[in-house]
Amino acid sequence: MTRPDYTRVAADLTRGLMAFTRTLRDTGIDDRTRELVNVRVSQMNRCAFCVDTHIRHAKGFGETDTRLHHLAVWRDSPLFDTREKAALLWAETLTDLPKDGVSDDIYESVSASFDDRALCELTFVVTTINSWNRASVAFQLRPDRSNKD
Repeated sequence: MTRPDYTRVAADLTRGLMAFTRTLRDTGIDDRTRELVNVRVSQMNRCAFCVDTHIRHAKGFGETDTRLHHLAVWRDSPLFDTREKAALLWAETLTDLPKDGVSDDIYESVSASFDDRALCELTFVVTTINSWNRASVAFQLRPDRSNKD
């Protein structure tokens, strides 16, 4: 069954989400951390299109192949700093929300690396990539097959 291209069928809504996504570039979350979060959340949501897109963005911001390979095991990797690990913890927690919500332990751990404003900004980064992932997975948006590097 062929599914509609949501970016065309709901072009106005897609443009709105894209505009909001662009505003996230002007936050206190640096480009590399934002893209690490986008890749990790997309991995968790099994969104091949977004994994492909955000790996390319991350590399454009100077991210290394080795760190991208380690992203799935970031907790055990020495390649990520405390702030990046806090961002990834927050991203994973908000993507796979615990039944009882976000624990005080996780909140305290993450807020040690992010002030109130940055934590709110990070939260919007996570919720936005989750929105893109869910739409892309629902309508089976696929990466461009010509990109084989």
